[in-house]
Amino acid sequence: MEFLMSSCCKKKKLDPKLEDLRKDIDMDFHSIPLPELLHRFSTDDKKGISEQLAAERLKKDGPNSLTPPKSTHTIFKLIRSVFGGFNLLLWAAAVASLAGYIMELSSIGKSSSMDNLFLFIVLAGVVAGTGLFDFYQERKSGNIMKSFANMIPPKAHVVRDGNSLEINVSDLVVGDLVRIRGGDKVPADIRVTQARGLKVDNSSLTGESEPQSRGPQFTSQNPLETKNIVLFSTNVLEGSGEGIVVLTGDRTIVGRIAALTATVSNGPTPIAREIQHFIHIISCVAFSIGFIFFVLALIFDYPIIQATVFFMGMVVANVPEGIVPTVTACLTLAAIKMGKKFCLVKNLEAVETLGSTSTICSDKTGTLTQNRMTVMHLWTDKKIHDAARSDANGEIAGLQPPKGLAMEALLRCATLCSKSHWKNDNDKTPLPKRDVIGDASEAAIMKCEIFVHFHPTILLASQIGESFACAIRATRVLSSLASDKVRGNVDNYREQRPKIAEIPFNSANKLQVSIHVNGDRNLLVMKGAPERVLKVCSTVLVDGKEVLADGKFETTFIETYESLGSCGERVLGFCDLELNEAQFPVGYDFDTENINFPLKNLRFLGLIAMIDPPRPGVPEAVRLCQEAGIKIVMVTGDHPITAKAIAEQVHIIEEEEEVVTLISNDANVPSDEHYGKGRLKATNAIVVHGEVLRNLSPVSLKEIVTNYDQIVFARTSPAQKLQIVEAFQNNDQIVGVTGDGVNDAPALRKADIGIAMGIAGTDVSKQAADMILLNDNFASIITGIEEGRLIFDNLKKSIAYTLTSNIPEIIPFMTYVLLGFPLPLSVVAILMIDLGTDLAGFSSNLH
Repeated sequence: MEFLMSSCCKKKKLDPKLEDLRKDIDMDFHSIPLPELLHRFSTDDKKGISEQLAAERLKKDGPNSLTPPKSTHTIFKLIRSVFGGFNLLLWAAAVASLAGYIMELSSIGKSSSMDNLFLFIVLAGVVAGTGLFDFYQERKSGNIMKSFANMIPPKAHVVRDGNSLEINVSDLVVGDLVRIRGGDKVPADIRVTQARGLKVDNSSLTGESEPQSRGPQFTSQNPLETKNIVLFSTNVLEGSGEGIVVLTGDRTIVGRIAALTATVSNGPTPIAREIQHFIHIISCVAFSIGFIFFVLALIFDYPIIQATVFFMGMVVANVPEGIVPTVTACLTLAAIKMGKKFCLVKNLEAVETLGSTSTICSDKTGTLTQNRMTVMHLWTDKKIHDAARSDANGEIAGLQPPKGLAMEALLRCATLCSKSHWKNDNDKTPLPKRDVIGDASEAAIMKCEIFVHFHPTILLASQIGESFACAIRATRVLSSLASDKVRGNVDNYREQRPKIAEIPFNSANKLQVSIHVNGDRNLLVMKGAPERVLKVCSTVLVDGKEVLADGKFETTFIETYESLGSCGERVLGFCDLELNEAQFPVGYDFDTENINFPLKNLRFLGLIAMIDPPRPGVPEAVRLCQEAGIKIVMVTGDHPITAKAIAEQVHIIEEEEEVVTLISNDANVPSDEHYGKGRLKATNAIVVHGEVLRNLSPVSLKEIVTNYDQIVFARTSPAQKLQIVEAFQNNDQIVGVTGDGVNDAPALRKADIGIAMGIAGTDVSKQAADMILLNDNFASIITGIEEGRLIFDNLKKSIAYTLTSNIPEIIPFMTYVLLGFPLPLSVVAILMIDLGTDLAGFSSNLH
């Protein structure tokens, strides 16, 4: 019945609300001019809205919270678990047994056999027990909305009637002027009106590992990417800002994701469909044989009551009572095995589903990669140096620092032009795992082995034209700090060169500047976007000499920058300037508002390039999945270049493969005629941008998922991730989804099996998933696939073994009815065979 209902449901039109949630976000709050926005919400970017207007809007729009969706009552869930599926057939057999006992009792009296009553009691106990176990499993993994609610901060700082207030987040309304700063959670979707070094962590929503700068500038039609929108529940990493609330509660982007996650359904699992099919067959066989015996009994002049008992006896004999505990025990034992290998199974049926999976759609950030920026390359002296190296299996190893005055100056600049610091300076944790407070890019530099082994004794000697005496004096100062520096302790080094002025990084000029007292002179250091840094430089330090930054050098710089960028690496440029002692003596009052110091004619030092590297073991796991016939597809919110680079590193795309890249709306997607008839596609790999995906027809998307084996979807929204999963499912694929962020939740929920990360994963992703990787290791999926395939094979053997007892049970009934032989098997004996002998034999098939 459930199978027929699910088939019918597929033909029904989607609920209009669900259809609306599946669409990409369409809003203009970020694109219209600020005065128009203020007028629309009757607010002011200095005084906010009035308390009266706030109360009216709160009454009209409701609280700024997420509304739990309508759910099935617990009683109905319990009834479905106890009486649904195969249990319904077993209940029919139990009722038939009870009816047989009652009929026999009414005709014979107290001398009637108790066998049928015992059979009823045992069947009812077995079915009720397994049903309650299923109910417990479903209830344990079903509270999606609670995990979303945990993301909401309790308080928010607002300005109303010109007064600064702290209110409950639930009381926020559209038009409120909100203030946020580093360490806060964003309390609603907000249009930024002012920002001072504001950076947010959007990794759980967009998949971007590095912090995202935010400010008043409108930079993209996509609200997930534009700089003037900060999103509900994301973390403010540093800086501060103000903005106008444009969306609250269920209407926020996170609210839409929550509603979509709670609304979508993944349908029956493969094993549930197989068991449903088995129920139909066994029911037809049982009732057909029972009816035949009923007719034969009447032909041989048995009383109608006795013929009815024969009918019910044959139904009971043909129903494999042991199959439900067999399947449950089989899946439970497999789940226990997988738990020992760091795979926590929330839904027992997911064990077999993973073995049947034909396509895995994997998120990039935090799943395939470490969600930890790592310095991979440095460029000084017009040479690229490896800062770290990964082996064939993805293990990252730091390298010793290359020698050179430019390298030393570069690392000094990176040390000083930074606001990050160790959370615990005496922490003995291995360097890559140590906690850093501050920007992810700066944290990556602090954890870089080259940076840690940076020996500062040469730095001041590298100053062009500096006297020998000054160099010796600097060497003595720096040598005293060398041992601390080797341990990665930068605090002492910075204390010796105190910061006296700073211009924080902002998205407008893309530069960060600080000035430090460096011995008896002031040192200006700068970092930022490489092209911006080079523009303010007139010289470059190459092979220990300061030379002009001419056109030839600029050409080399551009080639290097583009080469590193094409590998998906984030590149920062660095430069410095020793300020003139006479014009800018120690103690000079530097003004960062009205600039009174030079920001041109600086000395270019080099580039530092970093990336969120693949997790160890992922490349090998991807290869094993592909050898097992499973297609691995990357689905990420990150940039296409970064996504493609990581896909090549983990072998989702083979490096020698030519890649089709669809990044513009007018891209021509190949039609059916390009495949087959001798005109095969020239490549097997494709990268699809979210903007293109938004305009693809279902037919074109089906062509992509059908005809390409190496696929990357980049810059995708949560709704698009769901669309991709459905495209593969509509192509008769059994789809697994791996992810760790809020943006992965709808796809995790919709997939045939959702797999979340246990350590880095958000509570939302864990609630939506069927299985959790406790060690965050994508390679653990291989263990699950092996167990899943073994389970399916064992289940087939076990069910076949269970059904073999039916023939020996039927033959005695036949001889009793047709030939009048005494009945050698009582109902209790049959029950012992079904629940005793069958289960004992079945257990041997599990190992």
